[in-house]
Amino acid sequence: MKNPELLPTPALADALIIDPFYLAISVDFAHDMAARKQVLAAYFGYSLDEAGRTGRCLTLEDRELGAAAWLLPRASEVDAAESAAKNTFLAATLGPRGLGNYHRIVEFMAAQAPAVVPAGAWYLSILGVSPASQGRGLGARLLASTLAEADAAGVPCFLETFTPRSVAFYERLGFRTEATHHEPVTASDYAIMCRPPR
Repeated sequence: MKNPELLPTPALADALIIDPFYLAISVDFAHDMAARKQVLAAYFGYSLDEAGRTGRCLTLEDRELGAAAWLLPRASEVDAAESAAKNTFLAATLGPRGLGNYHRIVEFMAAQAPAVVPAGAWYLSILGVSPASQGRGLGARLLASTLAEADAAGVPCFLETFTPRSVAFYERLGFRTEATHHEPVTASDYAIMCRPPR
């Protein structure tokens, strides 16, 4: 694993474009699949850079296959600066409906998490593997080093997923579903999954 300078954003766009969250934030480009993927690739590029600054950004040796992005707890002033910068980026990248959807979805999900997520937990923000390379254990490889680091530090981890078929994958890595909510913008259910340190 390496922290790359070239990020696998097209693979992430291919892997995650059917996710209700990503469909909702790219809705302004629904008429043009190439443009929609380009917007999502830009979003993933920004998110991976953010993870590199304030968390963990990991890829496989073949960088085109996928990536994992973790966000770790950060000081309030760092959080404020990162949030402001991200809002500027999103306003310039997403269309107006997608930007509104992003904020409504994130606000809804942020209100649900504190009831079940332990304080100080590390957040798995993004995990994606190119569709042609899925089913080969690459997702688990992308997560292994950060999960081991969290275990060594005695820190819990959590994630949110709109993809029911991914729940069993995360369960094999020690995550458990702590809550399921119906998110109104996407009209979809998502699971909050937590993993205690081992």
